[in-house]
Amino acid sequence: MSRSTLRGGAISAEIRKSQAAAAAAPAPKAGAKAGAKDKAAVAAPKGAGEIRIIGGQWKRTRLPVAQRPGLRPTPDRVRETLFNWLGQDLAGWRCLDAFAGTGALGLEAASRGAAAVQLVESDAALVAQLNTLQQRLDAKAVRVQRGDGVAALRQAAPASLDLVLIDPPFDGQLFEPALQAAAQAVAASGYVYLEAPVAWTDEGLAACGLTVYRHLKAGAVHAHLLRPAAGGTTG
Repeated sequence: MSRSTLRGGAISAEIRKSQAAAAAAPAPKAGAKAGAKDKAAVAAPKGAGEIRIIGGQWKRTRLPVAQRPGLRPTPDRVRETLFNWLGQDLAGWRCLDAFAGTGALGLEAASRGAAAVQLVESDAALVAQLNTLQQRLDAKAVRVQRGDGVAALRQAAPASLDLVLIDPPFDGQLFEPALQAAAQAVAASGYVYLEAPVAWTDEGLAACGLTVYRHLKAGAVHAHLLRPAAGGTTG
């Protein structure tokens, strides 16, 4: 994939324009999260912050973090640790980021060579921002979809994904249904990443057929890397 050659100001203006046009549109249910872009700076909308892609071909690309309800980007330290756990080369992986938000997790995977990354987000303004980033990065492996993350997981073919990313709004009731759907969609050799306000245990995950492989607490965030349980429900 080629790096963007447009100046940050031009991309920022286009993102703001897209967000303004989309913000009035009604959104389906679901949550939001954190985002990504190329080495050429992508300035954040006024009053918002920004994060950066940690590694891969778009390393140090700045991603705008818009002021949207429930938007909570995954901290740099947590993303760095996650991709250390997974290994830096995700060539050929099939990934689904169920609550994409600004796209940080899914774009980190694409930056490291994932073959297919589906970004699912319900907020219209965030979807517009993700589409702009995908086009400017020329991220051919990335597909942006406006919709419900749990429904997208349920629609995925059984055992078809190498990595499922789950980071829903912390004040919602999406964790259990998302984990149950992810357990069906992930391959037996794959991984499910879960970000939550509390630690999940093997006992709590048993009904989903998942087990804890790695865990990290960073501030109020509990980051989990999960694997299908031996003899579980996944294929």
